[in-house]
This record gives sequence, structure tokens and C-alpha cells, in this order.
Amino acid sequence: MAVNGHNWLNCGRPFVTASLLVCATAARATAQKPEQASTADWKPVDQAMGRPGKAQPGDVYKYSFPRSDLQVRIGDVTLKPALALGGWVAFKRMGRDAMAMGDLVLLESEVAPVMTKLQEMAVTQTALHNHLLQESPHVMYMHIEASGDPIKIAQAVHAALALTRTPPAAPPPAAASVDLDTTRIASTLGHGGTVNGGVYQVSVPRADPVRVEGTEVPPSMGVATAINFQPTGGGKAAITGDFVLAGGEVNRVIQALRAGGIQVTALHSHMLTDEPRLFFMHFWANDDALKLARGLRAALDRTKSKPATS
Repeated sequence: MAVNGHNWLNCGRPFVTASLLVCATAARATAQKPEQASTADWKPVDQAMGRPGKAQPGDVYKYSFPRSDLQVRIGDVTLKPALALGGWVAFKRMGRDAMAMGDLVLLESEVAPVMTKLQEMAVTQTALHNHLLQESPHVMYMHIEASGDPIKIAQAVHAALALTRTPPAAPPPAAASVDLDTTRIASTLGHGGTVNGGVYQVSVPRADPVRVEGTEVPPSMGVATAINFQPTGGGKAAITGDFVLAGGEVNRVIQALRAGGIQVTALHSHMLTDEPRLFFMHFWANDDALKLARGLRAALDRTKSKPATS
């Protein structure tokens, strides 16, 4: 059987999903002897994508598409791209090929042309939904998966984004601080973060591995809880992100967030064949940053996430 120009007849047992085609034998071999690609190995993919990517933990290479062209507001807060408007696609090598996952930030008018172009070029959609509530203009999030030649996948994503107003790549911003007590926030959460684009970002992996068709998906491919703080003055912050949850954790986390004065804005899946089955709970609040950190910590403590450091 040939797929994307590659012959899978020699694999032990081929299988197909809506968005990922690998074989069990190849997946096991990859897990045993992971490919360690250098930045130089990704240069042809950078060229196809039209921007450079960045190496991430877990042998992942990631491209970012911040929607700095959009002026999105919720109440009195203008969202920075790093808070909730950062599209991305991440690749992980599978022998000569790659598995890709991503999340594109789109205006409503951009959804249909982007979906059509991606479908034409063999990149599948795994979810389409909101992450926020009452934002203006309204923003949609399209989650995607693909496997095969990473250059062809990059060409497809590039062609799709060319149908939007997504800006071309910009130089990385200079390192900057945020007007928040990030030391106390990190201590409260039990997990430290980094400053990116004027936003304090914290990532909390789940304790157990996440797999798609037997292939482990690293946390840096979108399967870690994401918590973002954007200062709004006077020690306050707007927070958003998403908790990555097993089914049995969903309502316990809702209760913890609501008790902490944090609004749940969306609950849905991002993938089609994930093991264990995961749900993504998005949230929003604008209040005292440390108060919100305590509410978020209470929610994290009700999940099977990587243990807190404090």
C-alpha cells in the first residue's frame, strides 16, 4: 500500500486514521531509536513554511503564527497574541517522514478557504471551535493533523495561511519582563513559566504519556495544560489557556475554577484518536493575579498532571 509516495507494505501491520497513517512496527522502531534532528535538518521545511521554526523538548520542531494583525478585545482587555492568538504547527520526525499537529487562529471569514485548501493538500482537521467568549472580533480555532513528508505538510500550511491576514514572520521580540510577581505566581502554581510577548506562560504536562495510534505525543505538541497571564494593571492579570483533562477530571476542575472566580469558556476535544481520551477546558478571568493563581492551583491539584514543585 503506498501512501504519500511511501510504501508501507513492509510494515508489520498498517493502520489508518482520519489524520495519521503509520504502521505499528514503524512506530515501535521509532520509539526505540528516536531520530534526533538538528535545526539544520529542518531548513528545507523552514523554506516551505516561509519562516523559521524552533526546536522544542521531545525532539519536536515548532512554527508559530501570532495573529498580531488582529485587535481582539474582551471587555477592557486587548489580547496580546501570546495570550490567546498564537497559532502554531509542531512536527515530530517519524523516520524520514513526520507527524504534525497544530492550531490555527482564524477569523470566521477565513475558516472555509483555509479548510478547503488544507483538505486539498492532505492536512486534516480534528476540531473547529471557540476558545473564548464575548471577544470582538470573534475568533475560531482550527486544530489540524497530518503525517508524511514534512515539506509537503509545510507547503500546505503555508498555502492555507496565505489565504488569511496572518502576518509574515517577524524578528523574535526582545526579552522583556511583565508587571507581575511571577516568582509568587510560580510558587503558588507549583510550576514555573517564561515571559513571551508580554505574557507569562506556564506549561504543565500530564503525568502519563499521551499517544495517537500508539505513537507518543510530546507535551510540546499541544497536550500540556497551558496557563497564560497578561498584566492588566495594579497586580491584576487576564488569564486564559486550557486544561488537558481525562473525562473523570472534567467536573472536578470546573468546580475548582468556578470556586476561584474563573470562568469556563469552552470544553471540547482537540484530537480524534488520542489515548487516553482527553478533553480541553478553556478558561478566562481578569482579577488579582495571585488570587487567580490560587484558583488555578486548586484546579491543577484535581488533575493527574506532573507533580508540582511546591
